[in-house]
Amino acid sequence: MIELKDVTVSVGHAVLLAPVSASISPGDALVIRGRNGTGKSTLLKVLTGITSPTSGSALIGGDLVTSRDRRMSREVAAMIGLPPMAPDLTIADHVLLVATTWFDDPKAADGLAHDIVDELELAHLAARFPHELSSGQTQLFALALVLARPFDMLILDEPEQRLDPEHLDTVIRVLSTRRDRGVTLVIATHSERLADAIADHTLWLGEAA
Repeated sequence: MIELKDVTVSVGHAVLLAPVSASISPGDALVIRGRNGTGKSTLLKVLTGITSPTSGSALIGGDLVTSRDRRMSREVAAMIGLPPMAPDLTIADHVLLVATTWFDDPKAADGLAHDIVDELELAHLAARFPHELSSGQTQLFALALVLARPFDMLILDEPEQRLDPEHLDTVIRVLSTRRDRGVTLVIATHSERLADAIADHTLWLGEAA
């Protein structure tokens, strides 16, 4: 599913990502660890086509990664930073909008949106607007927006941010469910708890802790 071959990213003389190689099979969970500044987010941006490697190659399903590939755009869902949020749409409205964009059947889209909101324990917040959420609730809401669409691969940058231990358990459960369904996971995290629960493979960038 994923093949990284000596991928590097540099801007001028600044190295954002030192050479990295890895191979991940479909349905596996890859956790990327390392200190801040070692290139975790940069590597995720390479895998989503946001950033092109300075050298080396990144392939998904045997094809070079590019954000313009429609097939890859449908198969790969990603959360790198918070997604755009409309101030005049409720939480439920946002999630339904995403689902409706991807699914032709309105009933299927509505059902998926409700299921995602329930699964992330956001049902009691469904009528609120984004600015009415706490930072932890906003993180769960952002994840709901990513999950409310079809994908074969899920790429997440530090999904544990701003979460208390209870809600981290919720995210671990949700991600474990996706992995058990055969979804390939690529997650950059500082959370040892999340890494231990999810990882089939761990890729350390920079010096291992």
